[in-house]
Amino acid sequence: MAPARDRAGRYALAPVVLAAVTACAGPPGADPRSVAGTAKAEDAAARTAERDRMVDTQIAARGIQNPAVLAAMRRVPRHRFVPPGQQAAAYDDTPLPIGEGQTISQPYIVAYMTEALEPQPTDRVLEIGTGSGYQAAVLAGLVKELYTIEIVPGLASRARAVLDALAYANIHTRVGDGYLGWPDAAPFDKIIVTAAPDDVPQALVDQLRVGGIMVVPVGRGDQMMTIIRRTNDGIVRRETIPVRFVPMIKKDGRE
Repeated sequence: MAPARDRAGRYALAPVVLAAVTACAGPPGADPRSVAGTAKAEDAAARTAERDRMVDTQIAARGIQNPAVLAAMRRVPRHRFVPPGQQAAAYDDTPLPIGEGQTISQPYIVAYMTEALEPQPTDRVLEIGTGSGYQAAVLAGLVKELYTIEIVPGLASRARAVLDALAYANIHTRVGDGYLGWPDAAPFDKIIVTAAPDDVPQALVDQLRVGGIMVVPVGRGDQMMTIIRRTNDGIVRRETIPVRFVPMIKKDGRE
């Protein structure tokens, strides 16, 4: 069976782990408010259990070790970032469609990129490609401020609504061309890119502070996840795992 692609065209790296959702009906004659409250509590507990299984079987078991990253993946409600029709599968080891021809990324890839970024509590981070908002939510719990740019207005609007509903006060959103970055908020301690340019945009390099890290898939067709460190002596690049992302698009629609 061919592997599934995520929002950025990446292939899922492991078999799907199916998740279960529980429901509560309540006894005949029960107070509807009590039944609803019980159902909500049981659903929350079931979702927590699903996230724990996701982290244990899909993420920690495959080498992600940073305790803060693992805790963030357990904490962020991934089901809130997918359409209602996809919520039963929200914690499966697979990307899921979110509309606009896009998907929410596979949980492992989100965790992998987050760990590679080496997030710190004092960091100001730029994300290129908001998508569902899930990656932004994971990072927002680990850093001081998160700036995220999405080129598709519909996706940006829906992500902002979910992030507001979940009370993420340190996430700043913008509709725009990721190739240009966010110069009026630069420099950034870290930059994460969720679509693949042919090479790293110079504007993003310029907006990365000395000592900062960028995580970006690079290339056309098959690509390599690339970790860039900006030092006093220049740029140091390191390729890690092969990936496949959709091309990074400019505002005029060109790749």
